[in-house]
Amino acid sequence: MRTITLIGAGGKMGCRLTDNFLKTEYIVHYLEVSSSGLENLSRRGVTVSDAALAVSAADVVILAVPDVAIGAVARDVVPRMKPGALLLTLDPAAPLDNQLPHREDIGCVIAHPCHPSVFNWEPTEKGFRDFYGGISAKQAIVVALMWGSEGYYDLGVEVSTAMYAPVSRAHRVTLEQMAMLEPALVETLAQTCMEVVKEGHDHLVAAGVPVEAVRDFVLGHLRIQIAVLFGEVNGTFSDAAYKISKRAKPVLFKENWQKIFELSDIREQVRDITASNTPKT
Repeated sequence: MRTITLIGAGGKMGCRLTDNFLKTEYIVHYLEVSSSGLENLSRRGVTVSDAALAVSAADVVILAVPDVAIGAVARDVVPRMKPGALLLTLDPAAPLDNQLPHREDIGCVIAHPCHPSVFNWEPTEKGFRDFYGGISAKQAIVVALMWGSEGYYDLGVEVSTAMYAPVSRAHRVTLEQMAMLEPALVETLAQTCMEVVKEGHDHLVAAGVPVEAVRDFVLGHLRIQIAVLFGEVNGTFSDAAYKISKRAKPVLFKENWQKIFELSDIREQVRDITASNTPKT
């Protein structure tokens, strides 16, 4: 029976993982230091373990802590891990920023959820409204082996499948590819674009357009636009729509905006994440 130590078990991400680990047969030690996190664990009937014993006994140590804290936590934890253990992190930012101390006698894997697709089909309302995943809606995950043998990668997939369950599939990527996905693709690009769309929504509401009409109109159009662009339907936009998007793109986007996917720029993005005083959501 594998022993897992979950550090940050009562945080936002930690609680999701804790809820899933409680359904498994793993021996799990839960570690938390914040008052709110301890309260979250108490409500789940979870008792916090002794940190020193939990880390040294673990086959897998999971860092479910904010990006800004991972470096300090890892520098404290990694030296105390037993040989042959696996260090599992949930985001590529800190690893890419060289925040993890390296040990040749342990492995390191990064695993991140894709979250349920906008076209994910779930048979129940509860499943449909599991937007983050990890409760009842199926989601894929991406997994990268940072260092160590293939056995560490396999173990990382096994544990990640349990903690992000239900998982539909696991995609193998490199650390650099994972960083291209997040932050570059889904935060630097997609979230920023959606924030601008929401600003446009709010602008129309302030101009007097009925809020229900604005919401229904933009969300309905977003769904069909995504369906067309990502091949979910065999359809196209109108000639007018193509004309207006061609006109708008140079107005809304700077030339060479694709540089956000270059590794040098991604490294600057992750430095902003790991150095920020505000943890990433």
